[in-house]
Amino acid sequence: MSADLLIVASLKDAVRELYNQEVDDKMIQLQMTRKDVEGDVTVVVFPLLRLSRKSPEQTAEDLGNYLKTNLDIISDYNVIKGFLNVVIDAKYWVDQLNNISNNENFGLSFAEDIDPVVMIEYSSPNTNKPLHLGHIRNNLLGYSIAKIAAANKKRVVKTNIVNDRGIHICKSMLAWQKFGNNETPESTGKKGDHLVGDYYVRFDKEYKKEIAALVAEGQTEDDAKKSAPLMLEAQEMLRKWEAGDQEVNELWRTMNGWVYDGFDVTYKRLGVDFDKIYYESDTYKLGKKSVIEGLDKGVFHKKENGSIWANLESDGLDEKLLLRADGTSVYMTQDIGTAEIRHDDFGFEDMIYVVGNEQNYHFQVLSLILGKLGYEWADKLYHLSYGMVELPEGKMKSREGTVVDADDLIDTMINTAREMSEENGKLEGYSFAEKENIYRIIGLGALKYFILKVDPRKNMTFNPRESIDFNGNTGPFIQYTYARIQSLKRKAAERGIEISTNIVSGYAVNAKEIELIKQLNSFETQVKDAWKNHSPAQLANYIYDLVKEYNQYYHDYYILNEEDETTRLFRLQLSDQLGEVVKRGLDLMGIEVPERM
Repeated sequence: MSADLLIVASLKDAVRELYNQEVDDKMIQLQMTRKDVEGDVTVVVFPLLRLSRKSPEQTAEDLGNYLKTNLDIISDYNVIKGFLNVVIDAKYWVDQLNNISNNENFGLSFAEDIDPVVMIEYSSPNTNKPLHLGHIRNNLLGYSIAKIAAANKKRVVKTNIVNDRGIHICKSMLAWQKFGNNETPESTGKKGDHLVGDYYVRFDKEYKKEIAALVAEGQTEDDAKKSAPLMLEAQEMLRKWEAGDQEVNELWRTMNGWVYDGFDVTYKRLGVDFDKIYYESDTYKLGKKSVIEGLDKGVFHKKENGSIWANLESDGLDEKLLLRADGTSVYMTQDIGTAEIRHDDFGFEDMIYVVGNEQNYHFQVLSLILGKLGYEWADKLYHLSYGMVELPEGKMKSREGTVVDADDLIDTMINTAREMSEENGKLEGYSFAEKENIYRIIGLGALKYFILKVDPRKNMTFNPRESIDFNGNTGPFIQYTYARIQSLKRKAAERGIEISTNIVSGYAVNAKEIELIKQLNSFETQVKDAWKNHSPAQLANYIYDLVKEYNQYYHDYYILNEEDETTRLFRLQLSDQLGEVVKRGLDLMGIEVPERM
């Protein structure tokens, strides 16, 4: 049982014996003792004063004396006003380290087949452009949240909805048809998603030329945007696609195939995957069917032009378009159908959408509409709304081709890791393939940690050079600490020292070691809180604080060169377990660790 639970149980006994009162668990408030005060756990006694009918100081003295007398793990206490600071016996912390050492899944709790499903959607790319930096944040967040959920006894289904239809897809198709000269990924040597993305940019360039020409002829800019020939052709192509036109659909299948091949390469490099992929081209049909049924039931209404709308004014919102006048669908139509088929497939307990905060209104509306359609699970949808990623120079724009391409960024991170590692010169004797793998681990670790250490709900600025620094709150700094611990273990093995999982007993731990064990011991709580708050950032910053504390310990105390055998073995065991927790924590963020750096 944890120290907190033991203290709560003993405090309930104390109130019963000292004041002849029963106390509810909610009235017992525990917190970590401030670093400038002696103690490990602080009891806030103010809520208990109505039971003791004594001053805060006297109540704290009563309870402190009871705990020290009746609870073996309490060695001392002190009182500061209405706060009781208890000191936990050093032996308890050694026992806790032993528990950590002998639990190969410490901090993690895995699901069984009977546990309910939590579905997590992330990525959700459009097939008119390659993945970029914004997609990287989305994928890393979604994948990490899925791993954290799985570590909290959730049966997770990782899902992706590919937005493979719509006017934006037709823009790329039309531009390729007009300007592509039948070029392919094979003929150009380009990844398919990059090739298609080039034509999305080309469409925008030619479209703007047409707008400028029409404005010069006297049209307003708004009228020019609507009447530009390219836009009219793209809209006609979309109508043909939805009508099943053979030529348009054949082009659509070909170009989407190029993009899927490109996406797969990027996903593999990022280290993310999915259990189930849905396609908007399939789910929008079910969504249209549900909208028509909702219209027949009076849930929705049709306007004079034939468009179908949901009136949400009674919910404090406005009207929401569900089907256009020409019968084509919108994003909301597709998301209605996708939610329905997902629940039919998996019967999820919760459905988490990892989508940027510009879609907050969209998901609020989606939940309301599904509720109006009669789905009891509509309130099980949760939008994990994350902030945008910007560069030091500002926002990115896909249509203008000013985004940071995901593949280029991955290459840049790996190349930077290679340069910095070669400067350090610590990989001598490794083969070329081994070195390249370590550069990959460091580069991607830097990228992933820099993205995930920021609270998901906040906007962030990504700076590649800052992210790969080997000092400070960065992935490489944490990875280097893990590699340093592995080096200690290798050197210990060379000296014939066996690091057992049974922690050496009889060693008098010092204050720094107690602090490290306390931080290690909180890993389980950190994993639970990261899931509760849907925030890998909480886990990331916990690991950084742990590593920072360990590096100070490594600097202040001998470990492998400690002369006393018992002390040396304990410190090696403590280092070993800290390395394991760091590895486990980074794995929950999809970050690998190198054995050597």
